[in-house]
Amino acid sequence: MNLFKIFISAFLIDNVILMRFLALCPFIGMSDNEDKAVGMGFAVTFVTVLATCVTWPVYKFILEPRGLAFLQLLVFILVIAALVQLVEFYLKKSVPALYGSMGIYLALITTNCAILAVTLDVISNGYNFIESVVFAAGVALGFLLSLLLLAGIRRQIRISPIPKFLKGTPILFISAALLSMAFMGFSGLVK
Repeated sequence: MNLFKIFISAFLIDNVILMRFLALCPFIGMSDNEDKAVGMGFAVTFVTVLATCVTWPVYKFILEPRGLAFLQLLVFILVIAALVQLVEFYLKKSVPALYGSMGIYLALITTNCAILAVTLDVISNGYNFIESVVFAAGVALGFLLSLLLLAGIRRQIRISPIPKFLKGTPILFISAALLSMAFMGFSGLVK
């Protein structure tokens, strides 16, 4: 599969949030404004790509040759946790306002199932290193796109006349479902 198809597939067709329904906690929690969505999206992008760059060689050159492939889940979680700590340290020192606004969701990147899914998917799909990095970037940028789209929708919802019984969580979930249905239209994009 060529790199463009891998990227488009990960970015739009198999969007990690809207089509695979992973990482819904930060999707709902960090999409209440665009700034937080962008901050979370870039933090997840950094951790996802870096985790893939670290876990792929660890699996291919250490775990698999030694018959330790059964440890991949544990090793991948440890790598992701260490990378999140680096991101958290960087944001705390460099961008304290973003660090404060992310709150608990920054620490939740450690358990973000989308990041773990990417690291496991690149192994199960048999991607080489470059394909793995392209796939990880596509998934992460698809995550960012999803956050931004929902943040924009939520901004419009705040100024729209919504019936009282739909205000809050119900209209949020209806909007997310409609956004997910719209992404189903991309399924025939790459064959």
